[in-house]
Amino acid sequence: MSPKILVVDDEAPIIDMLSYNLRQANYDVVVARDGEQALAQARRERPDLIILDLMLPHLDGLEVCRILRRERDVPIIMLTARDAEVDRVVGLELGADDYVVKPFSVRELMARVKNVLRRTTPRPAETPPDVTQVGTLTMDAARHEAHLGIVELELTALEFVLLYTLACHAGRVLSREQLLQQVWGYDYHGDLRVVDAVVKRLRVKLRQAAPKTEVIVTVRGVGYKMPVPD
Repeated sequence: MSPKILVVDDEAPIIDMLSYNLRQANYDVVVARDGEQALAQARRERPDLIILDLMLPHLDGLEVCRILRRERDVPIIMLTARDAEVDRVVGLELGADDYVVKPFSVRELMARVKNVLRRTTPRPAETPPDVTQVGTLTMDAARHEAHLGIVELELTALEFVLLYTLACHAGRVLSREQLLQQVWGYDYHGDLRVVDAVVKRLRVKLRQAAPKTEVIVTVRGVGYKMPVPD
């Protein structure tokens, strides 16, 4: 089956343009024109990805993102205005996977869609378990499970891949550019702040599970690393 994408925007030309190009790329497309419709469509259609404009009538995109993140792990690409930097940061911290600034190129957005879906596509059932352990953190890539001690972490697909990448390179510093390439994709040319936003989300969840354990360390001016316990 083709991946299903929910496009949410209150501007008809953008809806039409995105719907046409996504269908040409063999995606199944459903649309919504305000925040309330977006929630209804997301719950009814269970899309594989949501392209979500932040400036929506009735219920804005940030609130839609906040509600959806409580309900399920669906990848979200935000559409934002060029001057809405604060909204972009808040949206990423709420759980969005990526953002594209209006006006945007269709080619760029299609590349982002492809990368997000590639990252969130489940592995085949026959793939052997790939378990990585660093200290009390255990990650099973095949089952998409992560435990910190005895606590199972509830991670989005993006959060899981980022944490798994750091775990596989435990003890080494990875720059934001390296993380963008390895997690978001080698053809990604987005904002380095998306890395910081996802790390911030991860730290909240890790500290809730183990308040005294520092799983991700910032190396100032370089990037992030996962320390190897003595």
